[in-house]
Amino acid sequence: MIPPGSSNGRTPISVVIPVFNAAEELDCCLQSVNSTTSDSTGVLVINDASTDPAVTRVLQKWQAIASEHWQFQANQVNRGFVTTANIGMRACAHDVVLLNSDTVVTPGWIQGLQRCLASDPSIATATPWTNNGEITSLPNFCQANAVPGDVDLVAAVIASAGAALYPELPTAVGFCMAISRHAIDRAGLFDQDLFGRGYGEENDFSRRVVLSGMRNVLCDDVYVAHLGARSFGPTGLGPDKASMERVLSRHPEYLELVQVFIAADPLKPRREEILRALERAGVALG
Repeated sequence: MIPPGSSNGRTPISVVIPVFNAAEELDCCLQSVNSTTSDSTGVLVINDASTDPAVTRVLQKWQAIASEHWQFQANQVNRGFVTTANIGMRACAHDVVLLNSDTVVTPGWIQGLQRCLASDPSIATATPWTNNGEITSLPNFCQANAVPGDVDLVAAVIASAGAALYPELPTAVGFCMAISRHAIDRAGLFDQDLFGRGYGEENDFSRRVVLSGMRNVLCDDVYVAHLGARSFGPTGLGPDKASMERVLSRHPEYLELVQVFIAADPLKPRREEILRALERAGVALG
């Protein structure tokens, strides 16, 4: 079990990072997590039988220098993202952030996600802004934007660009997904039987928590950069027709729900407020 560590008065939260290949991106991710979390933050890194030997070297380096609250595990055979994420969530007795290993987190990110989950017991998941995260993308909605030159500066401006509103989302986005333990207790883990090695599992989970009476929200004062498809992507898996069909088999309304959300674009006012703040600060997003 991952130790909860010090919460500084907040609900404890741990970070789970599933890993498959992409050693250089993994090293950057772990460096960013190490530099933006306290020594008492629980972090679980799970190597899903990576085939790139450079991953082993990166993990050995971090095992030698990371806090005692970091834990490292390895699947003996490749289990896929869904099963690996479930292993991580089972190892936590409290709130958890599922973090892709091709992300770069920023100062204040984990505290911001904690605040968001703690702000309302009905919040099940919180997803931050990013450059490449579908409905949570900046500056262009539903596009894969370039990683900013100074992600920390972008995050600092966003954090100060007005009060957080935590607008509702139809689904969390899996690159960085904070999940309350209450939501896991009510809705269960990801469905590894239906979604196999990955894609669609976070959408199904998001709709299950809604059915249980909870909500998915945007943590709109936090920014996490996402390189995209650098980790589990090379396995050849991706969001395709079969992935959508699996989601629709459980949630036939899902596609229409997302299409209506995109057409209405309720995040536009908040997104434009942030873009104006970035422009005033002279901070470029790309």
